[in-house]
Amino acid sequence: MLRSALLAASRSDACHTLVANLPLTRQIVDRFVAGTTVDQAITATAELTADRYVTLDHLGEDTTDREQAEKTVSAYTELLDLLGRAGLTARAEVSVKLTAIGGSLPVDGKKIALDNARRICEAAKAAGTTVTLDMEDHTTTDQTLEIVRELRADFGWVGAVLQAYLRRTEQDCRELAGPGSRIRLCKGAYTEPASVAFQRKSEVDSSYVRCLRILMNGAGYPMVASHDPRLLAIAEHLALAANRGPADHEFQMLYGIRPAEQERIAAEGKRLRVYVPYGDQWYGYFMRRLAERPANLMFFLRSLTTTN
Repeated sequence: MLRSALLAASRSDACHTLVANLPLTRQIVDRFVAGTTVDQAITATAELTADRYVTLDHLGEDTTDREQAEKTVSAYTELLDLLGRAGLTARAEVSVKLTAIGGSLPVDGKKIALDNARRICEAAKAAGTTVTLDMEDHTTTDQTLEIVRELRADFGWVGAVLQAYLRRTEQDCRELAGPGSRIRLCKGAYTEPASVAFQRKSEVDSSYVRCLRILMNGAGYPMVASHDPRLLAIAEHLALAANRGPADHEFQMLYGIRPAEQERIAAEGKRLRVYVPYGDQWYGYFMRRLAERPANLMFFLRSLTTTN
């Protein structure tokens, strides 16, 4: 129930105003968001890529204004240009939500999102890096995967995200785990009905392991997005059983969450990629991070009651 309440709050303008005006909110948000400007994002990336890899997300979604979608595309092309100029693209890529670049527009949304995603992919290619298309709620899954397939005709390295809590995901893994395919497997962070998604944590975890086994035994490049120690241990076992070395898969964690564990994994010679969000549209992302893990909420609440 707490998770549902937090996810509902992520869509509430009143809650947004309340949280944004709390005196200590900025301090807490800074743990999970690498700033509001592209310069701050570049600085955070330069620090992280000393021992890790990065994927950058310019925050924003559910855009219903074509002008705003265009601004988001421009933000990504600027970011990619700056990453290239800074010599960071060997270890840094970008993640893009299709609803942020026009996917939710009522007229020609899919076409606009595809065209805009293609522009971002062209900029990534010129900079010498890659793009992963983020997954959102289940109503966008088919459109997102259709666009992934279309983009891969020209940019074979385009990554896709699959969410283990969706009942369909095992089959999606089978269909997408082909040669050269880059798949990020996560649990999922949206409120979904029982008709399309597992509701209990044990069910989601079991689905995650089944999906991960398919990806590890496939011909693609699995990206293990989890902070769960048990799932990380299972992932390492499955990678070893599939004869995968450090260059054949990677682990992914969110900016600000379990940083010591991130450093440990990287120090062992494994690939650890940090999902780094930035931008002024931080509220929805921030609230979903609180909903995902009770530890995140406790960190937030402790900070609100601490005076120093």
